[in-house]
Amino acid sequence: MELYEYGVCELASLLKKGEVSSSQITRALLDRIETRDKDVGAFLYVDREGALKAADEADKARKDGRDEPLLGVPIAVKDNICTKGTKTTCASKMLEDFVPPYDATVVKRLKQAGAVIVGKTNMDEFAMGSSTENSAFKKTANPWDYGKVPGGSSGGSAACVAASEVPAALGSDTGGSIRQPASFCGAVGLKPTYGRISRYGLVAFASSLDQIGPFARNVQDVALLMNVMAGPDELDSTSAPGKEIYDLNSVKSGVRGLKIGLPKEYFGEGVSAEVKDTVYGAVKKLEKLGAVVEQTSLPYSGYALAAYYIISSAEASSNLARYDGIRYGHRAEKFDDLTDLYARSRSEGFGKEVKRRIMLGTYVLSAGYYDAYYKKALEVRTLIKNDFDRAFEKYDVLISPTSPTVAFGFGEKSDPLEMYLADILTVPVNIAGLPAVSVPCGLAGGLPVGLQIIGRPFDEKTLFKGADAVLQTAGKLRPEVR
Repeated sequence: MELYEYGVCELASLLKKGEVSSSQITRALLDRIETRDKDVGAFLYVDREGALKAADEADKARKDGRDEPLLGVPIAVKDNICTKGTKTTCASKMLEDFVPPYDATVVKRLKQAGAVIVGKTNMDEFAMGSSTENSAFKKTANPWDYGKVPGGSSGGSAACVAASEVPAALGSDTGGSIRQPASFCGAVGLKPTYGRISRYGLVAFASSLDQIGPFARNVQDVALLMNVMAGPDELDSTSAPGKEIYDLNSVKSGVRGLKIGLPKEYFGEGVSAEVKDTVYGAVKKLEKLGAVVEQTSLPYSGYALAAYYIISSAEASSNLARYDGIRYGHRAEKFDDLTDLYARSRSEGFGKEVKRRIMLGTYVLSAGYYDAYYKKALEVRTLIKNDFDRAFEKYDVLISPTSPTVAFGFGEKSDPLEMYLADILTVPVNIAGLPAVSVPCGLAGGLPVGLQIIGRPFDEKTLFKGADAVLQTAGKLRPEVR
C-alpha cells in the first residue's frame, strides 16, 4: 500500500512504531495532492511549506518522547474554519483576503494533538449549497466521476478524503453539509450532537444549526478525531459540558440487540429506487448480525425542509450583516455615499445563493412577517424534536438514506428549490440538534450510496458501532485509483 492509502489510526500506529516519519507521510500526501487535485479540485489552498515544517517538528517531538494521538498525521480543514496565518475565505469574494489572527478551537486542539494541517478545502460560499458549485473560486469534482458534483457544502473535504489526498478532513454541517457530500463521495462523515464540538472560529452561517465534524474513510478514524476535538470550550457558550472518550476498539463490538427504526417518511416519494434498495439491503445485513429492525414514523418530518430554510436564512441574514465594506470583508472601490458603499460592497462580495438567503432571511424577520414565518418555523422545530424524542423511547438509532439520489451532474439542478430538496433527509437532524453519521453502504449506477444513522443526543458511540457494521458488510468502497 502507498502511504496515502492509510487511514488516521493506521498512520498513527506506523509513526508510533517508528516505521515511517511524519515528513515521509506529509511529502507523500502533498505529492498525491499535486497529482490528483488537478482533476478533483478539492483544495483552495495547500500550505506545502507550513505542512512540511509542522511534520519536521512532529518528528523531532517524537524523538523527544512525545506521543500525542495525532502526532505527525496530516489533516485538511474546510475553508470556513479559522486557521491562524492562513487564509480563511469561506469560498467567497467577500473574504478573499481574510487571514485570521487566531485558530478555531478545533484547529487548536488538532495542533495540540500533533496533527499537520496541509491546507484549506473548497466549499459552497459561506456553506450555502449542496453541490460546491457555489464556490466563488473553483469547481470541485467527485473523485468517482469527474462529471458529478461532490455534494456540499463541505464538498472539498469529502472529495479530498475520498481521493486519498488526506486520511481525514474537517467540515461543517448546518443542514447536511457533512453527511450529504460524504454520501456522494463514499466517505464516512459525522455530524455530532449540537454542542459536542466548539464552534469558536467557525465562520457562522446559522448559529443554532451549525456543527463542525470529521470526514474519514473508516469509523475508528472518526472516533479518534472526536476524542481530540470534542469537549467544552469557554470561548463557545453553546458548547456542552463534559467530554466522552470513545474506545476505538468498542467501535467494532457489533450490533447484536441494537433496536433500529426505519422512518417511513425517509423512504418515500423523491427517494430513488436504487438508493432505497441499496439501503434496505444494508439494513437486512444488520438484521443478520442480530439487530432488531422495525418500521416507524416521524410525521412532522415533511415540514422540516420549509422550517429549516426559514430558520437558517433568518440566522444567516443576521450573521452576515457584519460584512458591510467598513469593518472587514470586501470593500467597493467606487461609491457615492455610505448607503451606496454598503450596497455595492455586499453586491460585489456575495454570490447569488448567499444573496438569495440573506433576502429570504431578512423578509421572514421583518415586521408583519415574523410571526407568520420565523415564529411558526420555531414551533415546527419543537414538533420535529418531539417526534425524535418519542422514537428514541423505543429505538436506539434510526436509519435512512442520507440523500435521495447518488451524486448528480454539474449544472443538473439549476432550480434552487430542486437543489434544496437534496437536503430533505438531513435537515431534520440539525433542527433537532441530534448526532448523525453517513456511511457508504453500496453502489448504485457505479456511484456510492450513503446510509444515515441518527442517534440520541450525545450518543455518538452507538452510531459508531452501527456505522462500522455497515461499512464492514459493504466491503471496500474506493474510487478508482488514478
